[in-house]
Amino acid sequence: MPTSFTVVPVEAQGEGRQRDGRQREEEEDEGDERDRGAGDGIARENSPFINSAELGRGNTYEGKNMALFEEEMDSNPMVSSLLNKLANYTNLTQGVVEHEADEDSKRKEVKGPRMGTFIGVYLPCLQNILGVILFLRLTWIVGTAGVLESFIIVFMCCACTMLTAISMSAIATNGVVPAGGSYYMISRSLGPEFGGAVGLCFYLGTTFAGAMYILGTIEILLTYITPSAAIFKVTDVSEEPEAMLNNMRVYGTCIIILMAIVVFVGVKYVNKLALVFLACVILSIIAIYAGVIKTAFDPPDFPICLLGNRTLSKRNFEVCAKFTESNNETRTTPLWLLFCDSSLLNATCDDYFTRNNVTEIQGIPGIMSGVLADNLWSAYSEKGSIVEKKDQPSVAGSEDSKMGGLPYVFTDIMTYFTMLVGIYFPSVTGIMAGSNRSGDLKDAQKSIPTGTILAISTTSFIYLSCIVLFGACIEGVILRDKFGEAVNGNLVVGTLAWPSPWVIVIGSFFSTCGAGLQSLTGAPRLLQAIARDGIVPFIQIFGHGKANGEPTWALLLTAGICEIGILIASLDSVAPILSMFFLMCYMFVNLACAVQTLLRTPNWRPRFKYYHWTLSFLGMSLCLALMFICSWYYALIAMLIAGCIYKYIEYRGAEKEWGDGIRGLSLNAARYALLRVEDGPPHTKNWRPQLLVLLNLDNEQLVKHPRLLSFTSQLKAGKGLTIVGSVLQGIYLDKCTETQKAEQNVKALMSVEKTKGFCQIVVSPNFRDGISYLIQSAGLGGMKHNTVLMAWPQSWKQTENRFSWKNFVDTVRETTAAQQALLVAKNIDLFPTNHERFTEGNIDVWWIVHDGGMLMLLPFLLRQHKVWRKCKMRIFTVAQMDDNSIQMKKDLQMFLYHLRLNAQVEVVEMFENDISAFTYEKTLMMEQRSQMLKQMQLSKNEREREAQLIHDKNTASRSAPAAEASVAAAVPEKVQMTWTKEKFVAEKHKNKDSNVSGFKDIFNMKPNQSNVRRMHTAVKLNGVVLNKSQDAQLVLLNMPGPPKNRKGDENYMEFLEVLTEGLDRVLLVRGSGREVITIYS
Repeated sequence: MPTSFTVVPVEAQGEGRQRDGRQREEEEDEGDERDRGAGDGIARENSPFINSAELGRGNTYEGKNMALFEEEMDSNPMVSSLLNKLANYTNLTQGVVEHEADEDSKRKEVKGPRMGTFIGVYLPCLQNILGVILFLRLTWIVGTAGVLESFIIVFMCCACTMLTAISMSAIATNGVVPAGGSYYMISRSLGPEFGGAVGLCFYLGTTFAGAMYILGTIEILLTYITPSAAIFKVTDVSEEPEAMLNNMRVYGTCIIILMAIVVFVGVKYVNKLALVFLACVILSIIAIYAGVIKTAFDPPDFPICLLGNRTLSKRNFEVCAKFTESNNETRTTPLWLLFCDSSLLNATCDDYFTRNNVTEIQGIPGIMSGVLADNLWSAYSEKGSIVEKKDQPSVAGSEDSKMGGLPYVFTDIMTYFTMLVGIYFPSVTGIMAGSNRSGDLKDAQKSIPTGTILAISTTSFIYLSCIVLFGACIEGVILRDKFGEAVNGNLVVGTLAWPSPWVIVIGSFFSTCGAGLQSLTGAPRLLQAIARDGIVPFIQIFGHGKANGEPTWALLLTAGICEIGILIASLDSVAPILSMFFLMCYMFVNLACAVQTLLRTPNWRPRFKYYHWTLSFLGMSLCLALMFICSWYYALIAMLIAGCIYKYIEYRGAEKEWGDGIRGLSLNAARYALLRVEDGPPHTKNWRPQLLVLLNLDNEQLVKHPRLLSFTSQLKAGKGLTIVGSVLQGIYLDKCTETQKAEQNVKALMSVEKTKGFCQIVVSPNFRDGISYLIQSAGLGGMKHNTVLMAWPQSWKQTENRFSWKNFVDTVRETTAAQQALLVAKNIDLFPTNHERFTEGNIDVWWIVHDGGMLMLLPFLLRQHKVWRKCKMRIFTVAQMDDNSIQMKKDLQMFLYHLRLNAQVEVVEMFENDISAFTYEKTLMMEQRSQMLKQMQLSKNEREREAQLIHDKNTASRSAPAAEASVAAAVPEKVQMTWTKEKFVAEKHKNKDSNVSGFKDIFNMKPNQSNVRRMHTAVKLNGVVLNKSQDAQLVLLNMPGPPKNRKGDENYMEFLEVLTEGLDRVLLVRGSGREVITIYS
């Protein structure tokens, strides 16, 4: 495949064109080199190819073949220039390689990764999976749980990791996985919240794994290599466990400081020694298998001393007998002195010692001995119990005999099945080692699945076969002897090895050392990757490090957390902790694969085809089950930690859009829910105001009345649907930028006012149509608005106001036609903000006509918010001359009782009286103003028509004579528009005279009787409301409908103005025509 493309136009001919082609080819090659060197290896969300400025500059296309696309060349590069970058795109691994390159100053040219499946994935996984548990605890697990239950434990754990590896392979082969491994896969599949939570749990698991490996190193050192190196030494056997823990703490602290210094100074040496440590592990395993084969024909000599059926510790004696015969003289042995008070044959001895014989059996009878049948079943025990051989004859001693201080082999902890699962599981972790090195691989999408699954298959075979072989070769009491006390303090698995136990001891020592160093190398880089993503604000400091990128601060934190594990000091206590964190990580890898598969997102196209969502779901269930099997309280603590991190990221973290599966899941769930919601009005019991809030924007696209959103959040309290809409006047193609700016401003204000909802900006040639579009089309399916909230147009009397009274009245009519409720907030700028609190006052409801109960429901909803919580609700209704006001009050109180609403009730009587002169005057002024506006509008229209006619004349005079002739011939004479000066002056005077006569008529008008009656109602009602509710914090009023005759629209605005005059905060309410509140449960 060529490394660059040269595009030569078809018309290129001659030497000059050839020189140009060669020059362009050289420029393209240089551009390719620049682009190839620009990769920094850091995980990016956007494609490094599309919309690249460097790409556009490096490939200027001058030909004519693609002229149709030449205007798009700046943003969309030619495929020919793009393919080479796609094919040769590489990810540099973070951390070690960069460290080496920086130190060796060899970073002038980035070399492509060359590691294949075997070196890059298989061996690292093998090294991480096989380790400390295999050498130090597997024989003890087999002896305690028996071969069958041990087989079940190992099979469950290996099945869990195999299923996880299948899911991980699918994710890892679904595109390029930059260096970052499991954290990158989970965060990009499940989103930043899950990614951050699980990433930090995986980091904690890796850190505690380092502590476990260090504890294993010290255990091998102090128990099997140099027991004399112990700092805390005791003479009493009962105090020995505590002294061992203190030794672990001191040595562990020293080793972790030493390892941290090694990692800080020379990371590259850790990486280079990895193969040495792996070689130690492989040699140790080969030695075990060789020893098993040797036992078939020549079992090793490791005798065990038993007293009755009790196993004896061979630390303080060598001869396994009570006394010996020498020169016909019977002498007691050192064993006698351990059970008796003197060396004499008539000494007082332990009762059990007296009644039972001392016998010696072979600790490793061999694979052909049939000992497997004895080791099939479990032998769980309490802490401090003696390790006993089941089928050995024994005579019970007196119950009051003291066993402390006697040379028996005791169990150091209580054992049971679930506890052994927690201790064993860390031995199968490490399956992510291959995916963590994805940046180093030649073909990651092929190597990761193959190498990981092969490594798990190999290690599963090793573990399962070792269980059977240990059970078939080694005596049960030796298997249950955790520290090899019965075999002179040898490592139990070492007694089986060939040619010498030291092969296992030295190999396991170096492998645990190497694993600890690897954990201290990998964990800080994982923390640094999470910190650099910026999703967890409080750990961002750990994203910094040395100049070459080494995570210094993260290393210090890792060493500190590791020290916590060291202070616990017990390998058996630390293992379940890291099991929790690894299991949680694996569970979410399976969840990520299952979610992506079920959602069938278009981008989910893994090259690894042997996966299924049922396998991922089974793996996830198995991980969850193992968490609670290991330790239910550790599982709950780990989930609590992950949950706290999740909520913290959700609350404080940076918003990242990674195209994650959880977002896709939310969209699918929303789609399912919308399809389930019936596309019709909900039942009265479920009704709540779903608001469409109409906002006005100024010339800077800022919201004119922010208090409208405050009131929205107070009314909704985050419940139900809220759509915030606004209209921009113009054409959408010309207003794209302004639309985006307006949307950003509205969303920013919604965030400040804590209004949870959606924003919709509509561009329309006029505001009237834009509002109509919003009322008709806002919402989706069953999630449509049922109530419109808007502010009262304060400047409606100004003719130049863009939201004029005509638009307002038409909006009222349209909401009625759409069967939607309408809320109009008057004096909205006087409404409270979300930070204000009313400590007293009333919310007054004036219930004049029944509108479905909206007036009752709204105060109840408002009082749920802390702004209005301390306000009392009062309901006023109006009684006419023929009404029984006392009965009305009783009925209203009973109605409110059934509605479960607490409110004071008052019936206001309005008697018929004569229409006052003030009402006549008010009506007359209203009608005069209306008529004057019509005259002014008419004269304005006349002027516009005159200007249009003059424009037409000028346009016609500039036309070609031939065109004029043809038009004159075609158009009849009667429609010819020719204006002379005399005609123009005469028409002007004529219009002026008619206008003057029109204005004279206005002052001789008499008011319309219908308008007088309506004005009378408005004035009277306003007086009653002012009398009762002038000091109320909020007044809710029935909003009368607009007149059916559109000629009276401007009068309608005047009626509403008079009705609410003198009130500070008014909410005009117009119901939708259906019941919204019910007395039934």
